Amino acid sequence: MNQAADLRLLVPGSLDQPTGGYRYDAQMVAGLRARGWSLAVDELEGDFPGPSGDAEHALEAALAAAPDGQRVLVDGLAGGAFPEVLQRHARRLRLIALVHHPLGEETGLDARRRRELLALEHAGLAAAEGIVTTSAFTSEVLAGWGVESARLRVVPPGVERHAVASGPAPGAPPGLLAVGALIPRKGQQHLLAALAGLTDRPWHLVLAGPADRDPTFVQGLHRQVEEGSLQDRVSITGACSEAHLAVLYDAASLFVLPSEYEGFGMVFTEAMARGLPVVTTTGGAIPYTVPAAAGERVPPGDIRALREALARFLDDPQARRAAGMAGREAARRMSDWPASVEAMERALRELAP
Repeated sequence: MNQAADLRLLVPGSLDQPTGGYRYDAQMVAGLRARGWSLAVDELEGDFPGPSGDAEHALEAALAAAPDGQRVLVDGLAGGAFPEVLQRHARRLRLIALVHHPLGEETGLDARRRRELLALEHAGLAAAEGIVTTSAFTSEVLAGWGVESARLRVVPPGVERHAVASGPAPGAPPGLLAVGALIPRKGQQHLLAALAGLTDRPWHLVLAGPADRDPTFVQGLHRQVEEGSLQDRVSITGACSEAHLAVLYDAASLFVLPSEYEGFGMVFTEAMARGLPVVTTTGGAIPYTVPAAAGERVPPGDIRALREALARFLDDPQARRAAGMAGREAARRMSDWPASVEAMERALRELAP
């Protein structure tokens, strides 16, 4: 299959992981195959982005196995920190980088590691014939690095159409939903700190998302819940199936995720499509994804501003409805997945004809 494949996709680990980046990749794989592309997927073992000898070896082996002239789409998490590996194969393969967000923008990195990752990714992108980003914001960031516009294409995620969320059961408190991996960048620690000052109001929070990425951080979230006596108000579910997530979205009154940085933020459009108001931040691409009328955006890490925004929406059902409908209308105007897949196909043919 690999010899005949029109495209080879390299991703770290299993493609079926429940995060926005992997969901994006999986949707593109399924959509391109439906449009007639033969497509090979290499799920690479190792600790990406490293530093990891196992990860570097897995990337090297996958690229070495690709036949000369093949288009290879390298997810940024797989290739961003290994420019020398990419450079060794750049002449014989048609490499295209897929950048969800720069690796150096992950929250919690020390200054040295941040600089290192940004420099590595910058060098790795130079080896690619072209670069696909998932947001105009990330494309602008890379242009600021000196990447030529002719080598850049923006292919945002698709937005699925959903019915308006039903909300909590009669008599239940307003439901707050945060969907995202439990990692510092997603800001769940700031959300819990903000809500600790709103216990005079009724609400219930669900934190849904993979809990295996940063066990120390997750332990800290549980400690916050206990210290704030929020055990009856906060549910931490861990990773959820698509069906379970759909139930959680439908039962919510308000979507809130105070991320430090997002390269797009698919969960926000999922919420907006269901008519849920969104409380979030101005981090990264979020203002490009969530219009101001869809809720409220506060500075990343500003717990007081986050608390005030939450209080406003908890206290005002009419404000929730107005913001939710504004977000739903904005989501309606965004591309659906078939249109996004078509845009990816066009980008691949233009960047690596």
